[in-house]
Amino acid sequence: MAVELCLLLLLFCGSTISEVQPIYKPPPGTLDFGFVPAKTYDTGAYHEPGPIGILFKIVHAFLYLVQPNSFPQDLIRKLAQQKFGNTQGDYQKPENVVLTLQAIYYEIGFIVCAALGLLFILLLPLVGLCFCMCRCCDNCGGEMHQRQKKNADCQRSCFATFLFVASLIIRQVVGVLCAYAANQHLTNQVRGAKKLVNSNFKDLKLFLNDTPAQIDYLVSQYNTTKDKALSDLNNVGPLLGSRVQEQLGKEVRPALDAALTMAGAIRETKEALENVSVSVEVLQEGTERLHANLTDVKTHLSNTLNDSACSAAQAASTCNIIRNSLNQLNINANFTGLPGVSSQLAKVNDVLKIDLSSLVQKGYAAFNDTPDLVVNQTRNILSDIKNVLESIGSNITTFTKTLPVQKILADLTIYLTQSEAYVQDYFPVVEQYDFYRWLGCLILCCMVVLIVVFYYLGLLCGTCGYDKHSSPTTRGCISNTGGNFLMAGVGFSFLFSWVLMIVVVLTFVTGGNVEKLVCEPFEDKSLFKVLDTPYLLNQHWKNYLSGILFKNPNINLTFEKVYSDCKENKGIYTSLHLEHLFNINEFLNISVYTEDVALKIEHIQINLSKIILLDEIGKENLLNFSSSGIEGINFAAYLTEINKSVTKVDLLSFANDLEARADQLPKGALENALKGHANNIRMIHSQQVVPLEQAMSTLNQSIRLLKRTSSELTVKVKNVISAVNAAQLLINNNASLVIVQETKKFMDTVVGYFEQYVEWVKQSIAMEVAACKPIANVIDTAVDIFLCSYVTDSVNTFWFGLGGSSIFLIPAIIFAVKLSKHYRRMDTEDVYDDVKTIPMKITENGNNGYHKEHLYGMHNPVFTR
Repeated sequence: MAVELCLLLLLFCGSTISEVQPIYKPPPGTLDFGFVPAKTYDTGAYHEPGPIGILFKIVHAFLYLVQPNSFPQDLIRKLAQQKFGNTQGDYQKPENVVLTLQAIYYEIGFIVCAALGLLFILLLPLVGLCFCMCRCCDNCGGEMHQRQKKNADCQRSCFATFLFVASLIIRQVVGVLCAYAANQHLTNQVRGAKKLVNSNFKDLKLFLNDTPAQIDYLVSQYNTTKDKALSDLNNVGPLLGSRVQEQLGKEVRPALDAALTMAGAIRETKEALENVSVSVEVLQEGTERLHANLTDVKTHLSNTLNDSACSAAQAASTCNIIRNSLNQLNINANFTGLPGVSSQLAKVNDVLKIDLSSLVQKGYAAFNDTPDLVVNQTRNILSDIKNVLESIGSNITTFTKTLPVQKILADLTIYLTQSEAYVQDYFPVVEQYDFYRWLGCLILCCMVVLIVVFYYLGLLCGTCGYDKHSSPTTRGCISNTGGNFLMAGVGFSFLFSWVLMIVVVLTFVTGGNVEKLVCEPFEDKSLFKVLDTPYLLNQHWKNYLSGILFKNPNINLTFEKVYSDCKENKGIYTSLHLEHLFNINEFLNISVYTEDVALKIEHIQINLSKIILLDEIGKENLLNFSSSGIEGINFAAYLTEINKSVTKVDLLSFANDLEARADQLPKGALENALKGHANNIRMIHSQQVVPLEQAMSTLNQSIRLLKRTSSELTVKVKNVISAVNAAQLLINNNASLVIVQETKKFMDTVVGYFEQYVEWVKQSIAMEVAACKPIANVIDTAVDIFLCSYVTDSVNTFWFGLGGSSIFLIPAIIFAVKLSKHYRRMDTEDVYDDVKTIPMKITENGNNGYHKEHLYGMHNPVFTR
């Protein structure tokens, strides 16, 4: 069944993935294939025994004392490989003798215990027979005479206590309760095993039914790969075109940016020339008017200072100071001699008649149309690629339909259903036989209980009916009945104990060896190591499991590895190494399809020669700008005058100083006249000097801009034109190399989707598809739970309890016989001398040493045994 199931999985996988074999090693974007649908298995291959588990551990500890040796792997291997002959000489071969001695050494604990059990079986009935015959001869306590001793009460109490303890141990501690609990536990587990078996069958059915759905999911995820590839092909413009544009743009965009910057520089140059022309004109007119006004101010101030008031002693010094400062009221900068820029402005205006910015923008627009060019020029090839992808999907679907999937699944399901029906039909028979077993074990327990009941009744009656004032011959009926119960318990002990020990020995040898040779090595996987021994199960096969599955015993496939992998819920393909039966890589080879896709993508030819970055008119326009003559402007003359102040003195400071000196003069017309001149000077500053300073600032900025622009202007223009020509050359001649590189990357990305799909399918088949946890659960259920936890532990606990009870029957017999003498009514008793307290034997005829009570007027009941 497992081989057919594996073949089914592989056929599915082969049909699913026959189109993915990596050609390149791209780093594509990660595709999301989701999660392979998986069901949750119900079987919990673990058994928790509950409170009785304590007894199981005690029994395991006892078995460890009996057999402390580790699992004899080498011995079992040798025994399995050794072929003993039928003649006596074969058994006497040295190697066979050694193996026999090793086996005896390993089993020495079981052999000793079994030998002791056999001695018990043989000797106890014989001892009981001798004991019975001896008592019939009035020996061994059979005489109905009890000699009186001073410590008789102490002896009776000790015997009663020891018998009670022995009976208690038999009944509760390691005896009947332990055996009964184990017996009932086994029955309960057998009854509950049906649910566990049904759970395993349910999981196996789920395993079969879920696997096709998982394979279908793997097949369906090809559409995810195909859709992603088609999406990229439909977006070849933004993807491939943008990549080409990005690579070419590393040279094209800087060249266009430089041309666009130069176009902006032309406009700025025109504005700067216009500002220079206007500013110079404003400054020339303004300085002439300012010169005239300052001359008038000086004349009026001079006339005022010639007033007679300045001749006074208090004003003469101040007036002289003011008169000496009048030379400062004059212009400082002279703009009349600056050369004009009208010729340069005219040439720049001629250059601006052509809109260079518009020409550069056309170059940008043409270059930005690269993705559209790619789309238009690859439309036919992409259509062929899409047809190839569709054909791959059709081939997968067609191949899948040709597989005998349903037939294989139907056969496996029928086989599983028949097995389940067989188990269900025979399960009542198992329960019926288990009932017989339970009843037989219960009878054995009842045998022990019967003996213990007699002991308990004997102790109860003997203790309650005992009268310490009564003589042995006058004991009451209850006390005598207690002694009879004790002797009855002794009799049943001799009758049943050997039967109990036979059962104990048989179950001990069987259950103990199953625990040590099967359960413990199964738990630590030593059993698998033995099964995996080369040439063990078949002397011609190195690996038995691979020989059964693949007819090739040289494949390294072990029971331990298969069980461990299934325990970890790995896929059955990985667990059974089914690549040797159906190599999935042969079906995952998609090179046939990807090569077609790659070849068609490589045939993509993209021509970008229609892209014109900057035409000849634009280039000529740049050359005309470089020859506009702005570099011939006398910037030094301009900067010399610009760096000067408008007037030789700050008029505001001069006016403030004049007003301050007027305040030093006596109050009068002279003071007022000087203050009026100061206000006039302030007015001239605000109305004429400030505008001139603003015009000088504008002129300063424009001249400096023109100086920067004109610096190596010819070289700059040539560099811009060279960059544009180089970028154009790249587009026209060398773009094919870039296109080939980016086309290869695009192809790698598309093919990479298939590679991801292949790797995902491989991983899913290895770890998720047909996860063989149910197979491991079946093995665990059969061996670990049913054989070991249910049967072996219960059987071992049963013989442990029953054997303990049987062993403790021996001291119970001894104490019961001794104690019965103190409870039963005797025929004769000892008589004591009142003076010397020495017993004196008196007989009816004076010679037998026994005292006849009826001679002294005492009743002598008839002795009965």
